[in-house]
Amino acid sequence: MGLKVRYADGKIGEVTDPAQALEIYRHSTSHLMAAAVCSLFPGTHLGIGPAVGDGFFYDFDRPTNFTEDDLPKIEAKMRELALRDLEYQPRIVAKEEAVELFSGKGEDLKVELIEDRAGQQLSCYRLGDLVDFCLGPHVYSTGLIHPDSFRVMSLAGSHWKGDESNRRLQRIYGTAFLTPDELQAHLTQLEEARKRDHRKLGRELDLFSVSEEAGPGLIFWHPKGTRVRLVIEDFLRQVLLDRGYEFVTTPHIARGALWKTSGHYDYYRANMYVFDIEDEEFVIKPMNCPGHIQIYKSAMRSYRDLPIRFAEFGTVYRHEKSGVLHGMLRVRGFTQDDAHIFCTREQVYKEIADLLDLVLFVMQAFAFDKYQVELSVRDESRKQDYAGTEEDWQMAESALVEAMTAKGMAWKRMEGEAVFYGPKIDVKLIDAIGRPWQLSTVQFDFTLPKRFDLAYIGPDGQPHQPVMLHRALLGSVERFMGVLIEHFAGAFPVWLAPVQATVIPIAARHQPYAGQLFHRLTSAGLRVELDDRNEKMGYKIREAQARKVPFMLVVGDKEAQSGQVSVRSRSEGDKGAQSVESFVATITGYIEARSVKP
Repeated sequence: MGLKVRYADGKIGEVTDPAQALEIYRHSTSHLMAAAVCSLFPGTHLGIGPAVGDGFFYDFDRPTNFTEDDLPKIEAKMRELALRDLEYQPRIVAKEEAVELFSGKGEDLKVELIEDRAGQQLSCYRLGDLVDFCLGPHVYSTGLIHPDSFRVMSLAGSHWKGDESNRRLQRIYGTAFLTPDELQAHLTQLEEARKRDHRKLGRELDLFSVSEEAGPGLIFWHPKGTRVRLVIEDFLRQVLLDRGYEFVTTPHIARGALWKTSGHYDYYRANMYVFDIEDEEFVIKPMNCPGHIQIYKSAMRSYRDLPIRFAEFGTVYRHEKSGVLHGMLRVRGFTQDDAHIFCTREQVYKEIADLLDLVLFVMQAFAFDKYQVELSVRDESRKQDYAGTEEDWQMAESALVEAMTAKGMAWKRMEGEAVFYGPKIDVKLIDAIGRPWQLSTVQFDFTLPKRFDLAYIGPDGQPHQPVMLHRALLGSVERFMGVLIEHFAGAFPVWLAPVQATVIPIAARHQPYAGQLFHRLTSAGLRVELDDRNEKMGYKIREAQARKVPFMLVVGDKEAQSGQVSVRSRSEGDKGAQSVESFVATITGYIEARSVKP
């Protein structure tokens, strides 16, 4: 059964596609919220109110700030209006009439939108006393919006048209789903996400911090966080070396001319940090690809040298607006696990297939066993807007599709979502509570080899242009760390845990044996801490449990006399006494298997 909708021309239809129906439902609910706000708070003026990824929002212009106490009132008013079964009534009007209508209401933001976006005619929708400039469609009436299918969520500041130099507005976020059960599932997920918030856990587990004194969007990795980072990087470094990658290191700055050649200066200038050295313009690198290209160009390459796979944990910096920064997930300085592959056209399919193998292997190693795959291709109606030849695009897309098919992957084709310089595969990992995360990417690039005049000498003795592939596995170390914290709720598996075991002497007389045990375990390569503070054993166990240490090793008279250790597992509780050799064998087994237990 579909969703009954009314289009701007007054026609009534039924939408059966779930994604399209949900977007219309959410957009209609945003208008319902606007109607409720204007009813409760006369004199409030309207900005925009679109559906977004997980709900909707509406921007309002009001001299008095909304408060958290206003949100339940708005939600209650929305339910009241929904139960009145008000129709969403469209009307096509002339542009001049619309300007006069909204000017008379003091809706200068709507007037500006109409003047910027509307043709000679435009559509407006009426919902009770609310009239809004809108293309539609909307649900037929508020009676189709279940009163228990939406929730007003939060307040935030915003700026008109997203420009910080424009008028400051107030944004109210909400969410809506087609059924109350879907809403409840979403709210349950949000509650679980709050418990797993990497910013909260990062502080509690002493993994990282952001310094207000240093500036936003810059991550300070603490010792424990750095231990996890080193494990991740060391693991990935060995995997890549085993698969024929060579590690390189490139400078953090380069002349502006380099970025003009690459095209980033023209297309990405607003996101780059630019400065002068001795009256010459330099750029702090926002990405690593031009640097890898410089290494490729440093020598004449033969077809016998290809493929060449350059990898780098390269730290880059991008100018992100402060409003979008979010812990480790959206930052200004971050380290990409970057790699670029230079190969012949004949080698492309194997390189893509190997990359997909690599993506799946690495993600499974970190306990991600569910994923979504998207294939982004060009808009066939706008081929002139894309770099590369018809042959390039057909070769690239065929290689991507054939490789995914051979791996038995299911994927969604994203028409028109390719960037102008080539098609790509994005792998979105699904975490422990069902959220997708965009991390891994395999991307063709038809522009940089041409811009930098890259070449190799083929079997015919003539120069040929190599194919260039960008690929990322983790996306960035910072973002991946944030995702890992939330995926495991801070309880890292043993092989990743910053502290794998804590030795806890029961009393002061047990400290010598505890110290011997500590040195024995660290000599075995384990990450161990000794908690010899003058605190009660129960307190120290509870604290280690709160710090999510996988194993707590309690030693008292019996353990000191027998040379054993009493083992307590984070997930399984008391495991009893065992020999030190047995414990080392057990924990080493977990580490070598990269097990998610205990």
